[in-house]
Amino acid sequence: MIEMLMKPKKAERRPWEMFFVGLFYASVSLLLVSFVFGQDFVLKDGAGLLVVIFTVICCLPFMYYIIKLEEGKDVEISDSGKLIKEHSKAIRALMWMFLGFVIAFSFWYIVLPGQAGQNFNFQIKTYCSINSPTSAVYDYCLAEHGIGKLDGVVTGAATSIESFLGIFSNNIKVLIFTILFSLAFGAGAIFILVWNASVIAAAIGIFAKPYNWAGGILCGFTRYLLFHGILEIGAYFIGALAGGIISVAVIRKDLRGEGMWKILQDSLLLIIIAIVILLVAGIIEVYFTGDIMRAFGAMGICSA
Repeated sequence: MIEMLMKPKKAERRPWEMFFVGLFYASVSLLLVSFVFGQDFVLKDGAGLLVVIFTVICCLPFMYYIIKLEEGKDVEISDSGKLIKEHSKAIRALMWMFLGFVIAFSFWYIVLPGQAGQNFNFQIKTYCSINSPTSAVYDYCLAEHGIGKLDGVVTGAATSIESFLGIFSNNIKVLIFTILFSLAFGAGAIFILVWNASVIAAAIGIFAKPYNWAGGILCGFTRYLLFHGILEIGAYFIGALAGGIISVAVIRKDLRGEGMWKILQDSLLLIIIAIVILLVAGIIEVYFTGDIMRAFGAMGICSA
């Protein structure tokens, strides 16, 4: 029953309510894994994935019906500008739900520090693989955040251009996987999006350690989500919507005649918009986010 707390049409009218739905879904899933499955000797090793899976189970019905609603708009509305405006309602609702996931996961990461290494074990590994790609640094990063044993550390740096190309190419890969998942499984792209929410939350939790939990979440949110992260996640949701619309159109047999070209044209336009957004997000992350955080550090608000 809890998976249908919010109907898609109501969510489009009052998208901010999806924030509380996201908080609830993520909290229920994490607490269930932490206090039930986390006590199992075997299953606790996969706690990081179980948290994502249970959150996805809660979201799947809503995702399917909101994509179905958007595909119906493709059939009914011919004006491209009006259609994009209508799709933006669904994107706003999904973004609010995503923010709910991030805040909930971040909160529980900080509030349950003794279980963070278990509940977010895969997320911490992903965080370390992105931020500490060399073997020695990766092992040190894992140990520092509760996975493995503390050993030596090696440092390294990349140029801005290399960082931008690496970030942009990685984001494009995530977008492609999101589109393919939504094409193959309809609402299945929510798995990638919930996974990203949990990884961002783990990064915020790691960044927040020097602060109290409220200030830490605020600083971590600023570092990982506020400037570039929101754009990246918005692009992934747009990609998920584009692939999901085609998937639902196939199921409903709407890919016929003129309607087929309208739906394909709309999906292609959404994908192009998503790529442009990722390009802008990559530029902001590499060339602006670091300077903003250093400015915050100089003011004593957050460290860079």
